[in-house]
Amino acid sequence: MDYTDALVGAPPAAARLVMFVMFVNCRMDRHLRVRIGGETPVSHRPRLWPALLLGLICSTLSSCATIRVTDPPRSATEQFLMSEATRKAVEQLSAEALRDREVFVDTSYVISSAYPTPENLFYIGEIRNKLLLGGVRLVDKREKAKIILEVRTGGIGNDRLEFLIGIPALYISGYLSQTPSNTPIVTPDFAIVKQTKQMGFASAAFVAYWADTGELVASSGPFVGRTLREDWWFFGFGPRTISDIPPGQKP
Repeated sequence: MDYTDALVGAPPAAARLVMFVMFVNCRMDRHLRVRIGGETPVSHRPRLWPALLLGLICSTLSSCATIRVTDPPRSATEQFLMSEATRKAVEQLSAEALRDREVFVDTSYVISSAYPTPENLFYIGEIRNKLLLGGVRLVDKREKAKIILEVRTGGIGNDRLEFLIGIPALYISGYLSQTPSNTPIVTPDFAIVKQTKQMGFASAAFVAYWADTGELVASSGPFVGRTLREDWWFFGFGPRTISDIPPGQKP
């Protein structure tokens, strides 16, 4: 059985497969010759061509599957850190004094008409939800209201703290890395113990007064809501996540 033609133009993986099949076929043929008396009957010859053909097809064909993955500008962890902190801060407000009153919510101290941020919009939405659940009658125009409620916040954001015992990542300049485009190279860190802590904070408060006289009706806050996510790595294994926000919570 001649396999020489199969080696011509074959990829390296296919060539190694053909050589392996040649070796196995030769060994089996020699073993049969010894047992049968020097001549291998046709019925006893190993039929390896189907396996050889299948191997050649598998080694020459290629397949490709693509999944479209998008990376938004802001991660889900960042957004939930702030939104959950906002929700916790608004939960502490008391609107008992405004029950069954016609109230207009003034957001001019929180939202800029030109560039409203998602955090502030969510904050106002939570305030309105809190008031409605408390029995407050909201109106859409200042002239219809008997009470004006001004909302304010000391800030909505998140902080990050990183801790590492081991060798941190090193940045090698393009000149020292000797890359064609002088692109900087970043070496991976080697962490014995590594921690990344992310904390979300939000402050909520409001003041309410009579629309006609400006006399104080109620005031609540400021209250602060907090969220946390911690990721731990031990000897390169991880992360082990401890969190009170949805991306890190166990289902």
